[in-house]
Amino acid sequence: MFRPQKLLEKKLVLYSVIILAIAGIFAVPVILSTAYAHTIDSVGDYRLEIGWINEPVVSGETNGIELLVSPFDPNLPPEEQEFKDGISGLEKTLKIQLVYKEQKITFPLKADSKISGKYYTFVSPTSGGYYQANILGKIEDTTVSLSMHPPRVENKTYLEFPPLEDPIKTEHTSFRAEINEIKEMLDRIKSTSQIASLSYVAISLGFAGIVIALISISKKR
Repeated sequence: MFRPQKLLEKKLVLYSVIILAIAGIFAVPVILSTAYAHTIDSVGDYRLEIGWINEPVVSGETNGIELLVSPFDPNLPPEEQEFKDGISGLEKTLKIQLVYKEQKITFPLKADSKISGKYYTFVSPTSGGYYQANILGKIEDTTVSLSMHPPRVENKTYLEFPPLEDPIKTEHTSFRAEINEIKEMLDRIKSTSQIASLSYVAISLGFAGIVIALISISKKR
């Protein structure tokens, strides 16, 4: 016997499964992007995680690098492990050397007052691109010399809207406008001088005409 109610229930279940599957597909990239916002590696018995404090990172803005240190589980890859049981007291034994192309600078680390095993240092990246962070020093009895790469720094000019005008170009345009204004002024002065000269010539010719006319009249008399 045909039962519309059961058929409707089956359809609702099928639709629910499809919706959950689609939601899961879209959720995977979000989860992965969140998980891999930081770079993760290991040294000896320790798991190290590094990344920018504020992401996305934009050149010319104050930012910082944060480092998280915790025990490493040899049974799992570093990226599959969660940060827990952070190791404290490393601000005195670890430093971060930031490298961009041929330039290097070394920063001391500060310990986070709320999270054990979390350290940070402030820096303002001035150029877009990839930076290398070298973790140097010691974690307890283990010597550390590890190169890690935090996410790319985006160039600020690519993200500005509307784009700011080039100050040199603006100054050049202003300078040209001033030159054109001076040129127009000189042309007006020149034109005025020419008109004045023509007026003087016309008056002289008129005066000469009057003199000639008077001479002619006197001769006729």
